[in-house]
Amino acid sequence: MADAPKPLDLDRLRTRLKERILGALPDGRLDYCLTCGLCVSGCPASGLEGMDPRRLLRLLVFGQDDDVLATDWIYACTMCQRCKYACPMGIDVGRIVYELRGMRPRDRRPRNLQRSCDLQKASNSTGIPDEDFVWVVGDVLEEVRRNEPEWADLQAPIDKHGAEYFLNQNAKEPTVEPEEMVHLWKILHAAGVDWTYASRWWDGANYCLFPGDPADWELTVRRQAEMVDSLGVRYYINTE
Repeated sequence: MADAPKPLDLDRLRTRLKERILGALPDGRLDYCLTCGLCVSGCPASGLEGMDPRRLLRLLVFGQDDDVLATDWIYACTMCQRCKYACPMGIDVGRIVYELRGMRPRDRRPRNLQRSCDLQKASNSTGIPDEDFVWVVGDVLEEVRRNEPEWADLQAPIDKHGAEYFLNQNAKEPTVEPEEMVHLWKILHAAGVDWTYASRWWDGANYCLFPGDPADWELTVRRQAEMVDSLGVRYYINTE
């Protein structure tokens, strides 16, 4: 039986809260909140977990750090930035949420979210072997050519040096919905685009953004950028 997650050490986290939030928002706009509610009106996560952007800001302003650090609303928030654009004072709630996520100990983050990130740092977020991805692409391509004569010359190149565009791929599709990859292949083919996948670092869904750990996020982006450069590709298409 797996060990229960350790309780949050609020005392340790509390001492870092103000410093980290103000470091992310150096213009100090937390106190500028007018409590107008415009952030709430366009927020898809308002009301979930008993929280919304305005309440989160008020808790921060009034020093209710325990409530801020313990709420799971930070994982319901999509960080879509609607609140920032609606706010007349330009307060970046999405960035605050990102910082709060990063303050959570790893064993207190959503398990599947952190697991997907950890897998992606090694290869891809579903953990399938790279050789399986290569095989699935080839198998699906062969099936389309065989069953759809009008697409007999369809291409899905992998590791094509000097291609003009690099295309990454949500790892869910080759894992459980491989036929969904074909639609974009057909669009690129019809448009005459010179493109390629890579046999490594091909996953386009960067789950390491969501736990709020910039080092993990940077690692996965850098590895894919290095692959693009090694293939001598000019443009990068991020499908996610």
